[in-house]
Amino acid sequence: MNERGRQGEDCAARFLERKGYRILARNYRTRFGEIDLIAQQGEFLAFVEVKTRTENGWGRPAEAVSAAKQRRILLAAQEYLQLVACEWQPRFDVVEIITARGVPFLPRQIHHLEDAFCLPQGW
Repeated sequence: MNERGRQGEDCAARFLERKGYRILARNYRTRFGEIDLIAQQGEFLAFVEVKTRTENGWGRPAEAVSAAKQRRILLAAQEYLQLVACEWQPRFDVVEIITARGVPFLPRQIHHLEDAFCLPQGW
């Protein structure tokens, strides 16, 4: 992971904590892939993908979460849930961090997309 990506994940974790989320894991790795953040709030267990982009870039950062990436996150989340017993409802979120152009790391906008993609039927 590059430095900007790590800073984006740090920023997203702080943002979620201010919203009342409890960060349970960061950079959770499985054979299927990685989940950037796993956070709990109320009845939900959020598997969070963080996308950091520079302002005036092309498209929304969440658009970079392809169907293949979603599938890897789903499989990694499934493995997590098999290892960690919990009663919370799983959900898949994306946090978009949009930074200022030309400065080391200055978040301009943060968007939290709750339930950004859905669980497949029968999951």
